[in-house]
Amino acid sequence: MPELPEVETTRRGIEPWLTGHRIERAVVRNRRLRWHLPAGFESRLAGRRVRAVTRRAKYLLVGTDAGTLLIHLGMSGSLRVLPADTPAFVHDHVDLVLDSGQCLRFNDPRRFGSMHWVEGDPGEHELLKTLGPEPLEPGFDGDHLWHRARGRRVAIKQFIMDAHVVVGVGNIYASEALFRAGIRPGLAAGRVSRARMAVLARAIQAVLGEAIEVGGTTLRDYVGADGSPGYFRQKLYVYERAGKPCRKCRKPIRQAVMGQRSTYWCPNCQR
Repeated sequence: MPELPEVETTRRGIEPWLTGHRIERAVVRNRRLRWHLPAGFESRLAGRRVRAVTRRAKYLLVGTDAGTLLIHLGMSGSLRVLPADTPAFVHDHVDLVLDSGQCLRFNDPRRFGSMHWVEGDPGEHELLKTLGPEPLEPGFDGDHLWHRARGRRVAIKQFIMDAHVVVGVGNIYASEALFRAGIRPGLAAGRVSRARMAVLARAIQAVLGEAIEVGGTTLRDYVGADGSPGYFRQKLYVYERAGKPCRKCRKPIRQAVMGQRSTYWCPNCQR
């Protein structure tokens, strides 16, 4: 699944192509996304001028002069900027045709992605209003994690992947941040000290920041908005390295299923 760095990389890729341009029309080839695209979706977008392209958690927000288009890439979704007359393939479900002659094309083989038209404050939409702070913006630090973890028995890895606690820390980056912080992923969140939470918050910020700078993590279905893959995977310390020597201590990396997700850690470096 595209995680926060992949979504931010996509935002940066499409933003200069959309901002200031008018959406001439929307072309919907398949309404059966995660949530069915309603009748009238196309007419609400037609003629709108794009004011900004921002991100909240893993949602892209295409702000226009009359509303906001919320886009979630789901597990396999991607966005491309292409000439509007480029032939569509089987999983190309939606085009936003721009006055520049280009189009923003949404491709999603598994159809777990979604699009929502929002009038008014998008932050009050039911998908966004209960989300936790952004990890790379003010309001997120070790104290926030420590206070939210008081009395919690849930594993620390699942805790930091909870979007109500902090957004955008998906499976890959949770494993990597916990390794950098030296914290065992199965440790109860409520047992992590305030000092170690501060280290963990900085590790989350560092991992996500580095991944954004190099374009996200290459996954089976993910490439950037310009069609190029991300390269952060070359720097992964534990994710998908089960049985391989730890890059720090050379002990074998372990793997287990936690919260229905594969989890990786070093039994020597993480306590």
